Amino acid sequence: MRIEATLFRDLYIIYPQIFNDDRGYFLETFNEKVFKEETGLKVNFVQDNESKSKRGVLRGLHYQEGVSAQSKLVRAVEGTVLDTVVDMREDSDTFGRSYSIILDDKEKTQLFVPKGFAHGFLTLSEKSRFAYKCDNYYNPKSEGSIDALDPTLNINWVIPHDEIIRSEKDKGAMTFIKAMEKKVI
Repeated sequence: MRIEATLFRDLYIIYPQIFNDDRGYFLETFNEKVFKEETGLKVNFVQDNESKSKRGVLRGLHYQEGVSAQSKLVRAVEGTVLDTVVDMREDSDTFGRSYSIILDDKEKTQLFVPKGFAHGFLTLSEKSRFAYKCDNYYNPKSEGSIDALDPTLNINWVIPHDEIIRSEKDKGAMTFIKAMEKKVI
């Protein structure tokens, strides 16, 4: 496994080593020892989640506040997604900026998202299965959501906005500015 730093503090791209043969493939999706050696971060994943989406589904931008904040290791198990995060850490050089990466079932690249980021993804293929490893349990009382189409974030979602499918809850999410005014983190 190869780990690459991004310009965002503690946001890492993880490239697994894939062993292919005529039976299929094998890969290691996470190794705590290697991750700590390469990043200096200690993480203890306690919850795994998976979602299935059709093309055009945009989930997010979601986050957990306060003691319920979560770091996540995310990947596309099936299909192709545009994975995007927004840095909500006011002490960060990249505060308010977004980072996007294509994750798919061929390269099997993963993204480690530290606490303090809002996270979302858009399914670009006909369907996707998306997996999240979280280092804290989901707490609905600490959940926050930023409007993924907020023009102040200027995120390029790759497909036209009229082709994007969002939940009613995500459509009613706050702007980034409003979320930061309300923020507990």
